[in-house]
Amino acid sequence: QVQLVESGGGLVQPGGSLRLSCAASGSIFSINAMGWYRQAPGKERELVAVITNGGSTNYADSVKGRFTISRNSAKNSVYLQMNSLEPEDTAVYYCNARIRRPFLGENDYWGQGTQVTVSS
Repeated sequence: QVQLVESGGGLVQPGGSLRLSCAASGSIFSINAMGWYRQAPGKERELVAVITNGGSTNYADSVKGRFTISRNSAKNSVYLQMNSLEPEDTAVYYCNARIRRPFLGENDYWGQGTQVTVSS
């Protein structure tokens, strides 16, 4: 079993900041990339940011310069610092991790999602 548990969502005013956290636990041999996706009502899920186990990062154009992804490999955790939030950032944010489990190979795992609402 593998679990990804997110925290840190909530309601914030435009221009505000939030920090999302995600921790992976369970039967884990290694973790490759970790990332954040989001899905707004009526829209498809989209990539927000991803970080490899080597520390390389990639961001959606819409969040570049405002969001920062980081990870703590010792804690199997990934974080998303979101600054200068805009109403368009309102969505359910999902944590994703590509995890290799003992004897089971590598697969993608998802968290349950955390709501981020940007509104005045």
